[in-house]
Amino acid sequence: MRTDREPATAGRAIQVEGLHKSFGALEVLKGIDFSVERGEVVCVIGPSGSGKSTLLRCVNLLEEPTAGRVTVAGTEVTDPDVDIDRVRRRIGMVFQSFNLFPHLTVLENLTIAQRRVLRRDRAAAERTARANLARVGLSDKETAYPAQLSGGQQQRVAIARALSMEPELMLFDEPTSALDPELVGDVLAVMRSLAQDGMTMLVVTHEMSFAREVADRVVFMDGGVIVEEGPPERVVADPQHERTRTFLARVLDPAAAGLSEVPQAGARGPEEERPEP
Repeated sequence: MRTDREPATAGRAIQVEGLHKSFGALEVLKGIDFSVERGEVVCVIGPSGSGKSTLLRCVNLLEEPTAGRVTVAGTEVTDPDVDIDRVRRRIGMVFQSFNLFPHLTVLENLTIAQRRVLRRDRAAAERTARANLARVGLSDKETAYPAQLSGGQQQRVAIARALSMEPELMLFDEPTSALDPELVGDVLAVMRSLAQDGMTMLVVTHEMSFAREVADRVVFMDGGVIVEEGPPERVVADPQHERTRTFLARVLDPAAAGLSEVPQAGARGPEEERPEP
C-alpha cells in the first residue's frame, strides 16, 4: 500500500448502489454496493466469471445495468437522460486487448480522439500525445506502427492514449493478462507511477503483487457479489473469509491446487459464456 500520500478526502469518484446485471437468465452481478474516492486506487480481484469485468464496464455504461445506480464524478450515468459521451470523456479505460488502430502510427493513435472528440488542433494534440508518450517511456516510438511494437509497448501506448484525453479517473480491465510474463513489469511500472501521481484508478487484476503494493483498497468478488474488501494488508495478507483464502492460495501457489480444480479444456466461467455486446 502506498504511504507517500494521504488518503483522498475530496469526494467520491465512483458510487455504485444496488447494481444488478443479467444476461438473459444468467445473473452476473447480484446487488453490488461500493465506492471509490477521488485519488484512491482500488483493485478488484476474484475468479473468472465472478463479475469483475462486468462491474467495470457498468461504470462507464459499456454494459447497461439491469438495476441499480452508478454515479461517476457526481453524474449519474444510469440516468436515462445522461449525456454518456460527455461523462466518458472524463474516464480513461484500458482493456485486455490494446485496441490500437493498426493503420495509424503511435502518434496518430494518440491524437485522433483528441482532435475528433475534444476538438483540439493538431499541434495541441501532438504536444499532449508526446508528453504522455514520454510518461510511459515510449518517446522514441511515435512514428512506429502497432505491429512493430511488443505487446507491452502496445499496452503502454494504450495507456498513453487514454491519458491524452486528460481523464479524471482510469479503469483498467486485466491490463496485463494478454502479455508475456517478461512484458508485464513495464506496464505495471507505468500504473504505479500513475498511482503515485494521485490518479483515481479502478483496476481489475490478477497481479497480487500490484494489489499489495499499490492499492489503497482491495475488493474480492465471487459469484456476482463482493465477499470481502479492505486494505491490502488485510484482504491479501490476512483474509477473513474462507472463499478469499481459497482463491488467494490457488493464485499465489497454483501448484497447490488439486487436479480436480483444474478447468477442463473448453470450460468457460459464467461471465465468459455471455455473448459480446
